[in-house]
Amino acid sequence: MTGTGTDIRTHVAAQRHELADLLADLPESTWDTPSLCAGWRVREVVAHLVLPFRYSMPRFLASLLRARGNFDRMADRCARRDAAALSTHELVAVLRDNAEHPWQPPGGGPAGALSHDVIHGLDITTALGHGPALPPERVRLVLDNAGPRQVRHFGTDLSGVELRADDLDWRYGSGAPLTGAAQDLLLVLCGRRLPPGRLAGEPAPRFTAT
Repeated sequence: MTGTGTDIRTHVAAQRHELADLLADLPESTWDTPSLCAGWRVREVVAHLVLPFRYSMPRFLASLLRARGNFDRMADRCARRDAAALSTHELVAVLRDNAEHPWQPPGGGPAGALSHDVIHGLDITTALGHGPALPPERVRLVLDNAGPRQVRHFGTDLSGVELRADDLDWRYGSGAPLTGAAQDLLLVLCGRRLPPGRLAGEPAPRFTAT
């Protein structure tokens, strides 16, 4: 991992501020656009991003208990409930007001918090075709934290494929080259299917939405 904890937390705050600014300008109807996170619209992804700032530990544990210890089930239930209960203005305000919040996923440290925010932010902006490219140094920090563990977590099948970024000196895997922007290849690592035209190479159809 390159970068200090302070560097990473600076990027976390910037990521949250930038996403809040983008979301604040979205038309209300755009919040119902499907994101790259399967089954969630933009509003569910944002509700998920702000969950750590709204749930006390007792409330979090109670929600996990109701989901029989299944975190993914709990996260889905909470995202859908909170997306319906909170207005888009409230969701943006929670994200912006907690840009400096020290939350980090269990065992993930500041790098885990940055990965969480960047990946879900890209779930939104890539689906909308909206927003500037992320700073290369931010993407590099997340990619440096990615690897076999993340691939296993998302169940991504990268057999016979080498990911090659065309805007950073970064490669992953071995096999037929799949090229694209580093932030798009990060989404590939996380099991997302990207909009057409963002990836190149023989394996591209495997990772492109139809």
